[in-house]
Amino acid sequence: MKSVTLDLDSTVITRNGEQEGAVRGYNPGRRGRASHHPLLAFVAEARMVANFWLRPGNTHSANNVLQFLEATLAHLGEKKVGLLRADSGFFDDVFLKVLEEKRIPYIIAARLNQVLQRGLYQATGWWALEPGLELTEISYQAACWSQPRRVIVVRQSIRQRKNAPGKLCPSSKMILTFKDGVTGAFVTTLELPVAEVWRTYRGRADCENRIKELKADFGLDAFNLRDFWATESALGFAMLAYNLMSLFRQSVMRARVQHTLSTLHGLVLSIGGAWKTNSKTDEPKRLMLSIPRKHRAWLLRATVPASDQ
Repeated sequence: MKSVTLDLDSTVITRNGEQEGAVRGYNPGRRGRASHHPLLAFVAEARMVANFWLRPGNTHSANNVLQFLEATLAHLGEKKVGLLRADSGFFDDVFLKVLEEKRIPYIIAARLNQVLQRGLYQATGWWALEPGLELTEISYQAACWSQPRRVIVVRQSIRQRKNAPGKLCPSSKMILTFKDGVTGAFVTTLELPVAEVWRTYRGRADCENRIKELKADFGLDAFNLRDFWATESALGFAMLAYNLMSLFRQSVMRARVQHTLSTLHGLVLSIGGAWKTNSKTDEPKRLMLSIPRKHRAWLLRATVPASDQ
């Protein structure tokens, strides 16, 4: 795997206490509560954490992202980033310039400000990919940009696609052919067709599942210490544990379904057993394991040498 897809994301971790770095900031789940706002990078193909930085709760999504990117590239070593994906929190001209200078292809969700919305109003050439889903592209240059960039625009009907992600714009009646529709935009350096760019970006949703798993099974939002750097170090070990479990799932389990840690504990790590003895004979004790019949052949191959089978 010489080239990897890198997904950047941030998440809010609510804190109950006076831990260092836990301050009030953007917290949609529990408004007004103190929090941390860590920054994470995932390797999409391997489903592993490439980098993790803990940050105070009042930081913006893209705060320190340039330094974070450099550290992440150092972690990847000789691996080349074939694509970087991120949400609108990283829609920043300085960050885009750095990616272009490093020749890292990217797809980043755009913030739909009023200037961009006016550009969407003038967009033509809408292409219906599915019922209730249309795509097009425009060339957009913000006032602070030195050059225009390619922007892919998607608009979806809420009635026909109830779970459609996007933003309900105040000017939706002008820029959407659908009533009660949502729209989204992505800035990209890829030269792929608009439908392929949209499908490629949709794969980024998997990193949000990884964050949910880190919180549910690896204590990302539960384990914290009073000292900021101690908390980051402890959570760094949680990231290491997650990566080891991810390698185990891919190298040992090799299942299409990516089981969670709690499920793996029941399937692999927790096996009921008992020692059986025969008082009438001198036979040694035998360990009786409670293993489903369909897994017994696999366990036999894994534990008994081929010459003894």
